[in-house]
Amino acid sequence: MIVDVLNLNKETVGQVDLPDLIYNVEMRPHLVHEVVTAQLHSRRAGTAKTKTRAEVSFSNRKPYRQKGTGRARAGTGRSPLRRHGGTIFGPQPRDFSWRPPARVRRGALKVVLTAKLQEKRLMILESFELAEAKTRAFALAVKGLGLDRAVVVTPGVDETLERSARNLPDLKVLRVDGLNCYDLLKHTHLVILKDSLPGIEARLMK
Repeated sequence: MIVDVLNLNKETVGQVDLPDLIYNVEMRPHLVHEVVTAQLHSRRAGTAKTKTRAEVSFSNRKPYRQKGTGRARAGTGRSPLRRHGGTIFGPQPRDFSWRPPARVRRGALKVVLTAKLQEKRLMILESFELAEAKTRAFALAVKGLGLDRAVVVTPGVDETLERSARNLPDLKVLRVDGLNCYDLLKHTHLVILKDSLPGIEARLMK
């Protein structure tokens, strides 16, 4: 698939051939669902905790005598049936994270990239160079491209772009190694620097 390569002024400066095995695959939404669900589960803190009857702070004294009161017998105030007693089957700290197979993760990413290209929400840039790390300069450059919520994919570490985008809630800079389904779906547009394409192919053409 032949796609135009643009500069920051939205001028065509070349073309690039995108492989069909990555950018023109069959739509398999169940893969995307599985991978995004796994990502969201991995972000859970898992720190919810309630005290059981063994952990509640309470006296060991029998609340009242066994017979003669007309009430149901009770041996401890820690009983879950009593006020301030322990909790039955309450939440305990746990790890919610799980990781789908690598083949599933790669397949889901291909589906999302294909969808972005088909919806004309994928843009290839020749380069994205800023004189200095300034949030305003980065925001104006993205606005000049006609984008609002966008992810910019860089081939590697680019501190200038990363520092410029970290205070903008609707814009995000990702390295090729950090490319993921959740961020691509969360943002409307995808901007890929031309130098990032070989890295994406090396990662997904396994």
